[in-house]
Amino acid sequence: MWNHVPMTEITISAARSQLGDLVRRAAHSRETIAITDHGHVAALLVSPQVIEDLEDALAVADYQRRKAEGTLGEGIPHEEVGRILGLRP
Repeated sequence: MWNHVPMTEITISAARSQLGDLVRRAAHSRETIAITDHGHVAALLVSPQVIEDLEDALAVADYQRRKAEGTLGEGIPHEEVGRILGLRP
């Protein structure tokens, strides 16, 4: 489930002196830091976990779409996946 954390904006000049703190805030609190240049967002500093969560949500949505369209194709049985991953004999 997606939990929205407010985005904090900071200018490039202010970010220069606070980069370490900003990176830790993004990594540990999942806070998104928007770095602005002349009042416009130029870059975002986000936790890798946020990106992974978005990628997972996109994969699930794509699966659900393909399932609804009937275009999934053949899957791999759960037991076979376990064997491929070395989780089952």
